Amino acid sequence: MSAEAAVARAPSRQVKVMVVDDSVVIRGLIGRWVNEDPALELVGSHRNGRLAVEDIAKSRPDIVVLDIEMPDMDGLTALPLLLRNYPKAKILMASTLTRRNAEISLRALTLGATDYVPKPESNSQITTSREFRNELLAKIKGLGGVGDDGPSQFRASRAAAGIGTRPGAMPTSRIQQSRQALAADGPTGRVAAVPAAPLPAGSIAGPNGITLRKLGSARPRALLIGSSTGGPQALEKLLQEIGPQMRSAPILITQHMPATFTAILADHLARASGMPAAEGQDGEVVQNGHIYVAPGGKHMELVKQAGQAVIKLTDGPPVNFCKPAVDPFFESAAQVYGAASLGVILTGMGHDGANGARHIVDAGGSIIAQDEASSVVWGMPGAAAQAGVCAAVIPLNQIGSKVMRIFRGER
Repeated sequence: MSAEAAVARAPSRQVKVMVVDDSVVIRGLIGRWVNEDPALELVGSHRNGRLAVEDIAKSRPDIVVLDIEMPDMDGLTALPLLLRNYPKAKILMASTLTRRNAEISLRALTLGATDYVPKPESNSQITTSREFRNELLAKIKGLGGVGDDGPSQFRASRAAAGIGTRPGAMPTSRIQQSRQALAADGPTGRVAAVPAAPLPAGSIAGPNGITLRKLGSARPRALLIGSSTGGPQALEKLLQEIGPQMRSAPILITQHMPATFTAILADHLARASGMPAAEGQDGEVVQNGHIYVAPGGKHMELVKQAGQAVIKLTDGPPVNFCKPAVDPFFESAAQVYGAASLGVILTGMGHDGANGARHIVDAGGSIIAQDEASSVVWGMPGAAAQAGVCAAVIPLNQIGSKVMRIFRGER
């Protein structure tokens, strides 16, 4: 590549990264990956949390890749101190896939961490794992608001203390584009290229130039939720609000997570909602008043057998770089519940869910998307909003009441 081309490809502002890990091998490896990417800049590398806490206000990183198990000061202890010393940083927890580390990672999300990335179990596996490298860099760049081709047009924002709603509107540059979706590729936070859905008569102009569809006329019989980055926090808040009232329908969830994490997420959601919650099992009949979470490493779909909705787990290839993925989940749910489907797309990178949402609205159902200001990353809900499949694009703290009104038959 010529020097002129390299300058042309360089983003106007690099994402500043700090790596905190007790393994010199891992620190060196991630540091090299970061420095090799023109969109990123390594500003700190530390062997324990204490050194990172002391340095963060000086280094001012956008993203901190934080290990959990370290001597002197571990990641969970360091997390609140890092955010206290430099609140603008987004913390990306990194842990091996043990149940204990999965529990700690999910707890870290409730304490202010933005996301997590699972590490292979050994240094040799990390060295050779292209999947880990790609996922780590994609999350760093997505959370930093930079795609593979430079600064992206979405704002990746971490709302404070459990995703509080922040004021703000979509960037003018995106509003001025047509209602067609924006271009994107790969598992980043950028809004995706999803063709705009044909709009029915009576569609209305929503906020910031988004066109909204009318709600479906049928009362829903199932709540279908898709989420990714920031999803565990958003799910807990949403289900804590609606759980006491959701006894007449099932709640089915696809959250982008590895296998060890999804069972723990279900436990957390059970406590938050007061409803029975577990990973969906192949062949399980869906029951009202229960929460079903797609197990990590499997696609969860629905089929109709003897007039009942039944869970089907499949081991096909990733969809939209994700497994489980929201698109096949939504598409299959539309075939089972038809116009009685209500889908919700929460915060997340990429564009998974937008195509599946089209199947739901084509069947007569409705889609609600989380708005940008309350999203950690407005990739998934933004793609659905731009595709013209949503009946509402609203803050997280308004979704619960909206869902319950729809289930009561209110319009």
